[in-house]
Amino acid sequence: MGGGGSTRRVTFEADENENITVVKGVRLSDSVIDRMKEPSSPRGRQHRGSGAVNDEELKKRIAEELALERARRDSEAQKRRLFGRLLERERISANEQLTRAMLRERAATEEERQKAQRFARQLEEKERELKKHDAYYKEQLARLEERVKPFF
Repeated sequence: MGGGGSTRRVTFEADENENITVVKGVRLSDSVIDRMKEPSSPRGRQHRGSGAVNDEELKKRIAEELALERARRDSEAQKRRLFGRLLERERISANEQLTRAMLRERAATEEERQKAQRFARQLEEKERELKKHDAYYKEQLARLEERVKPFF
């Protein structure tokens, strides 16, 4: 248990009455302190004159609590990383969908533009044809009028 590559220096000292072990260099959460205050099973506990906890047991308990706390922090960090990756994938997916939609829209717009140009060319061609027909019919009408003049 534990490890995690920490280089933090932890020291254990006994107070002047040797009743309490003082741990220096370690931050403990309230939950860890509360669990340490809870009485453990009397089995495995050695008593000195006034019933103090054995230093080795206390060191072991502190190490276990630190390992649990470190594991909890590592687990939370891993959850944050996974959540971050999930958010990043969602963002990438949304960007890809947006890009595809923009490309489809651009293609549709270009198709409409080309269609409009095609219709404009067809309309111009039709107008040229109508002008030719108009000129032809005017010419024919003028010929007919010239032929009919002697009769009227």
